[in-house]
Amino acid sequence: MRCIVMVGATKESESGVMPKQELLAEMGKFNEELVKAGVLLAAEGLQPSLKGKRVRFSGTKRAVIDGPFTETKELIAGFWLWQVRSMQEAVEWVKRCPNPFEGESEIEIRQVFEAGDF
Repeated sequence: MRCIVMVGATKESESGVMPKQELLAEMGKFNEELVKAGVLLAAEGLQPSLKGKRVRFSGTKRAVIDGPFTETKELIAGFWLWQVRSMQEAVEWVKRCPNPFEGESEIEIRQVFEAGDF
C-alpha cells in the first residue's frame, strides 16, 4: 500500500524558520533508512503558506486566495510518500522518525487510493 505521511506545520515553520542543522542531519539519516528499506518514494518540505495559493470552487466560479492561510488550523509543512505493507508498518516507521520540530509536533498518515479501490 502507498501512504502519504504529512508533517503538520508549526508557527515557526509558517514564519519561515528553518530547522537546525542537527535536525536536518537526523532527518537525512532517517530518510536514508527509508531508502535502504525500499519504503521511500518521495519526500519534500513545503514553503510556508504565505507563498501559497488556493483556488476555491463554487459551481462554475473560481476564486484565487493568496496565502498565508491564517484561518486554517492545520497546515502541512512537508510530506513523504511511502510504499509499505500495512498501516501498522507506516506507524512503526513514523515512531522511529526524529521529532520534526522542537517541542510538540504531529505527523499524519493517510492511505493513497489505488486503482483497485474504485
